[in-house]
Amino acid sequence: MPIYLDCNATTPLEPEVGEVVRGFLQDEYGNEGSRTHEFGARAKQAVQKARDQVAAVVGGTRDEVLFTSGATEANNLAIFGLVDHGLAASRRHVVTTTIEHKAVLEPFQELARRGFELTVVPAESDGRVCPQAVAEAVRPDTLLVSVMASNNETGARQPIAEIASVLNGKDTFFHTDAAQAFGKEIEMLRHPRIDLLSLSGHKIYGPKGIGVLIARRRGYAKPPLKPLMFGGGQERGLRPGTLPVALIAGLGAAADMAAKHATERRAKCKATKAKALEAFMPLGPRIHGPADDTQDHVLNIAFPGLDSEALMVALKGEVAVSNGSACTSSSYTPSHVLKAMGLTDDEANEAVRFSWCHLTPEVDWIRLADRIRELMS
Repeated sequence: MPIYLDCNATTPLEPEVGEVVRGFLQDEYGNEGSRTHEFGARAKQAVQKARDQVAAVVGGTRDEVLFTSGATEANNLAIFGLVDHGLAASRRHVVTTTIEHKAVLEPFQELARRGFELTVVPAESDGRVCPQAVAEAVRPDTLLVSVMASNNETGARQPIAEIASVLNGKDTFFHTDAAQAFGKEIEMLRHPRIDLLSLSGHKIYGPKGIGVLIARRRGYAKPPLKPLMFGGGQERGLRPGTLPVALIAGLGAAADMAAKHATERRAKCKATKAKALEAFMPLGPRIHGPADDTQDHVLNIAFPGLDSEALMVALKGEVAVSNGSACTSSSYTPSHVLKAMGLTDDEANEAVRFSWCHLTPEVDWIRLADRIRELMS
C-alpha cells in the first residue's frame, strides 16, 4: 500500500478515538434526548463531556458549542444564520478573502445573489491576507468578516489575532473557518474577539460526519443566529435532529487528545518536513506559502515542467498525495488559492500538496526525490 500523504483532505482515525466511537455505537446507543432512562442519561453525559472537551481547546464554554455535520455546515450556519439580523439592522455588507475554502466562498456568493454587498480581500503572493487590508474593507454596515485560520492547500497560517484585534470596538461579527487549525494552532483560536469558529472532526483524527460551530458570547450576548433547518429544537433550536452521540463522543476524545499532544505532534511533523525539504530542494522546486509561517505538516510544492496529474499518477504506488482541495478535486481546474497568489494556470497545475501527521509512517523522501528527478529528465 502507498503511504498516505493527504492528511489535509482527511486524517486517519486515532485508534483510541475509534474505540470510543465503537463503544457508543455498539453498547451505549441511547438517544441523548431520552430523559426517562439511563441509556439516554449516559448519552447526554457523553455529549456534555464532548462539549467541554471541544470548548477547552479554544478557551470556551460548553454552551458555546453547537454540533453540526462538519465544518461546511458550520460555515453555512455562521454565514446564513446572521442574515435576518443583517436585514433587520440594515447591515448588508460582508467581507471574506480570495483564499477561502469553497464552503465559505460559495455561501458568500449566494448572499451576493440575494442582495448583500460582498467584498473579497485579495491575498498576498505568499498566500497570507494583510490585516490592514481586511480592516480597510470593513464599513459601518459590515455584518460579518470571515477569514480562515490556516489554508487547506498551502498550510499558510493567517493573521487571525491581528485581524481580531483590528475589529475590536466594531459591531462586525468575526468568523474563522478553523478546520485546518483546530487542535493544531492552539493559541491562535483562543482570541476572545473570534465570534464564530468552524471545525470538523475528520481533520483532527476523529470521525467523519461531525463538526462544530463555536458561537462565542460577547459579554453576555450570543451571536444572533437563526436556524437553517427546523424540527425538534435540538442544539438550542439552531440545529434540529437526533444527535449522533458516537460521533460526538469521538470528536470530543479527538479534541482532548489534540490539545494534550499538540506540542509533540507538531515536533514530529516539523521533523518530517525538514527531511522532505532536504530531499526535494536539489530539484529546484517552487514552494507555495510563506517560508516562516506555514504549518509543519503541509508542503505545497511544484517541480518545474512537471504536471501535477502526471506526478501523482507516477507516484501512485508509493504515496497518496493531491493537487488541491479534496472538495473540488473532480473539477480539474487550477487552484483558486494558487491563482489568488498570482500563479499562472500552468504554474498552478504543477503544484502538488504533501500533508502528513503524527500517525504517518516513515517516508523515504530520498527515494521519492529520485523518482521525481527521473520524471523531470
